[in-house]
Amino acid sequence: MKKLSLMLILLSFGLILQAQNLNLQKAKIYPDDPFIQDYSIKFSYDDPESKLLNVVSDRNGYIQVLSTDGLLRTRAGQFLFPGELVADFQDRPTSEKNIKAIGIYENNLLFLDDKALFSNAWAGKLFLRHPLPKAKIFSGGKDFNFLVSDGQRISLVNRDGTQWTETLGLERIIDIKYDIDEDLFWILKNNGLYTFSPRKKEVVSVMDSDGMTCIEVTSDAIVVGTTEGFFEINKKTGKQKGSVQNKMPWPDLTVVREIDGELWFGSTHGAMVLHENGKYSYYASKRWIPSDTVVDIAPGPDQSVLILTSGGLGQISFKEMTLAEKADYFEKVTRERHIRVGFNSILAGLEDGDITTGSLRNSDNDGLWTTMYLASQAFRYHVTRSEEALENVRESLEAVERLYTINPMKSGFPSRSYERTGYNDHDKKWRPAEDPEWDWKSTTSSDEAIGHVFVFGVIAELIDESSIQNKAVELLDLLMQHIVDNDYYLVDFDGKPTTWARWNPEYVNRLPVEVGDRKLNSSNIIAMLQSAYHFTKKDIYKEKAFELMEDHGYLENLMRPIHEIGEAPEDADDWSKMLSGSWNHSDDEMYYLGYWGLYRYAFNDELKAQYKKAILDHWEAERPEKEGLWNIMTAIVGDDDYDFEEAMWYLRKYPLDLITWKIQNSHRKDIEELPENFRGQTIKEVLPPDELPIRKHNANRFALDGNHYGEREYSPGDIWLLPYWIGRYFDIIGE
Repeated sequence: MKKLSLMLILLSFGLILQAQNLNLQKAKIYPDDPFIQDYSIKFSYDDPESKLLNVVSDRNGYIQVLSTDGLLRTRAGQFLFPGELVADFQDRPTSEKNIKAIGIYENNLLFLDDKALFSNAWAGKLFLRHPLPKAKIFSGGKDFNFLVSDGQRISLVNRDGTQWTETLGLERIIDIKYDIDEDLFWILKNNGLYTFSPRKKEVVSVMDSDGMTCIEVTSDAIVVGTTEGFFEINKKTGKQKGSVQNKMPWPDLTVVREIDGELWFGSTHGAMVLHENGKYSYYASKRWIPSDTVVDIAPGPDQSVLILTSGGLGQISFKEMTLAEKADYFEKVTRERHIRVGFNSILAGLEDGDITTGSLRNSDNDGLWTTMYLASQAFRYHVTRSEEALENVRESLEAVERLYTINPMKSGFPSRSYERTGYNDHDKKWRPAEDPEWDWKSTTSSDEAIGHVFVFGVIAELIDESSIQNKAVELLDLLMQHIVDNDYYLVDFDGKPTTWARWNPEYVNRLPVEVGDRKLNSSNIIAMLQSAYHFTKKDIYKEKAFELMEDHGYLENLMRPIHEIGEAPEDADDWSKMLSGSWNHSDDEMYYLGYWGLYRYAFNDELKAQYKKAILDHWEAERPEKEGLWNIMTAIVGDDDYDFEEAMWYLRKYPLDLITWKIQNSHRKDIEELPENFRGQTIKEVLPPDELPIRKHNANRFALDGNHYGEREYSPGDIWLLPYWIGRYFDIIGE
């Protein structure tokens, strides 16, 4: 008897662990090591009569910009709150001079005017007169030797006075850089490249070539930028090393600078940095810089990089952080700016990205985006036991619950959204609620339904507070009873099925097998019925699921390989052709939200094995997109590594700036384009998230261009927090 009691205790303990801690079987794969997060602080400049010329920063972190109207400095400015460039009067004896160039020597500011090269460092004693009234270029060499130019002539000056002056012809001098290793000044003209030896007082022609635009001296070579890329020159021999490198985001270069061992390039279409692995990070659009026409680049304070553009200054900052710290930031953003009556919402109506000008807006998918955020908080609570996360669950679950009660049917039909009367978007989907203060939105879609079932299952399984669990199960039962009672449709206020929430066999199986909705709707409804049975134990849900699988071919439908999904045949009806014009990436989102209930709540092991096969088949098709959420959610089927390193890359590279700036990548020369295809994969390798438009998980990550002119800020609640907290739940991401 004692042995039996002990066995029962052990069995019960094992079942509890299995039910509540399925994630414990997976060892931590990726510790949350610190990484470098980049973000931009922008400073606008709106004077159309003035041009920005140069930017520098000294050892004190003081940033100074030269314009055709004189010296400028930065005012205010922080992440997401742009500052501006204003006239610099901090040192009037300097700012009131006719400054034509600025630079850095031994980490101190230098100024060039029509009479001298001077500085306010070294007690103001550095004041080197030169003979070039139109001087506008200079470069510093050893022992306070400087080469000054007015575009045609060069003059070597130092503390002993002018040493040497010579005219280099009529062609314009563009830039001068000094090579300390060879003690040579490199002089770039618009038709050639020269060196000048301060010891020999000798100018030597290195090469004649048109199209050169900028130059930089590195420890290894002379780097020359052109309108079609860049090339390197051996510093000792003066010979070109290899061919012109033009597989870069944009090869029409305006400036090149070596900063901390990496080459930074400015161009007529953004800035870029070349990494040791041969790949570029691309900083373009107002996510990063005020204008894509780059004028100058310089190292900035606190290891930042200053990118001066025709429209102002972008300070690219680099901060060491962990994913947990990034999650803390995104939790704060979500709560501060994206919660509307418990919904996870978009901040819209922004004026040029100014978040203080936006307002929360309702959307067709308020229910879906909220269930995804709600799930993130359920996972967060299960992992951390955070009371804040639990309160967020309560609040957003109450918002989702009201979707069922605010409409007059009260039959298990969830509204799309609700809003105070007079503040909806005048869409015909809006209906008046019984309470005259509110309207509700009709025509609820299958996207909403699968999102609801997903989060109800997550909450019922993972939240150990009975009132919350019971509410989730009640809502799940309410929704699924409505669907079963209405012959696998969501039936709206007018007594008709909505356009998209259709899982009925007559509808599903009339679609050709090539049409993705046949597979998707079958997969989703089985997942929904399994979830309902798992938590309610009502036989009707199990009976209906097996009826669909055995009598109506839904198991065959959902097991159909992804590669068989494509365009409908020529003899198909117009609806089928419309559904299958290209791959629908919203389908991927719906599949994966459904996979939670399809696999975890499978009726038996035989079905679970088949579901696993279907899920992995889908994941293989999705692998090129490196979608962090899909990779992490695939962990539901086992302990294998489903490109979790790519998921970490996705989470780390996702920008902190979630504003919908207009992004363009289709012009890039460093991407390998693919022929037009059904899945919409435009290039061979997907670009990093911080170089792509801000999109939700239902978008094609191979779409290169998009978004608007800073009109919206998307919520990280569904975009980033959901994959992060599921990753924490599955122990893919360490603490």
